[in-house]
Amino acid sequence: MHQKKIIIIGASSGIGKEMALLLAQQNNQVAITGRRKELLQEIKTLYPNHIITAAFDVMGNDNILELQSLIQQLQGMDVFIYNAGYGNPTDDLNWETERITTATNVTGFVELVNYAFTYFVQQGYGQIAVTSSIAALRGNSKTPAYSASKAYISRYAEGLNVKAQRLKKDITVTDIKPGYIATKMAKANKVFWALSPRTAAQRILKAIEQKKRITYLSKRWWLMAQLIKLLPYFIYKRLA
Repeated sequence: MHQKKIIIIGASSGIGKEMALLLAQQNNQVAITGRRKELLQEIKTLYPNHIITAAFDVMGNDNILELQSLIQQLQGMDVFIYNAGYGNPTDDLNWETERITTATNVTGFVELVNYAFTYFVQQGYGQIAVTSSIAALRGNSKTPAYSASKAYISRYAEGLNVKAQRLKKDITVTDIKPGYIATKMAKANKVFWALSPRTAAQRILKAIEQKKRITYLSKRWWLMAQLIKLLPYFIYKRLA
């Protein structure tokens, strides 16, 4: 990837952190955000000349002001990555879990991605990458808000790609569909085919470089996705 100005929402750990480090190694200018200021600062100290930070929660009211500030500090923006996400299995449909999931994966997401897309339209070019999930393909009894919110992300990304084409702008929105990643977010009882955060980050950055609309992490999960989509409801309901 050529030297660019990149903003990653949700980069204090996991995939976001690894993307930031890889991009900084390539001499890009990177702005990273997250709720945990101390973790962001630890990342910044590794590449102080290439990384700037902003600690804020996407459930707050200052999303756009924070994003505008980062763009100003970078003196522009070429790539915007929304990697913030929340999801927690709940047997009793805990409202607080569902509320936080929706606020993070839908409300915060659409506010920031909407602004980034509009910015790129005015600029005439740009790239957006958003992290959905294999879970977006079907509803899940233990994580209904999570699977629904990730489906929202995928449909929104598709809609923006169509809009960019109709506006004749050089804008690509990459929908990243991971399976399991070996992080604290992987809370299922049986985690399999899990990628390391570094490997996932490398594949995401490659997909962005290639301007892919959709990328699965990994090929095994692409195959699993095809099977999940075709599975009849009377069978699927026993598994979900």
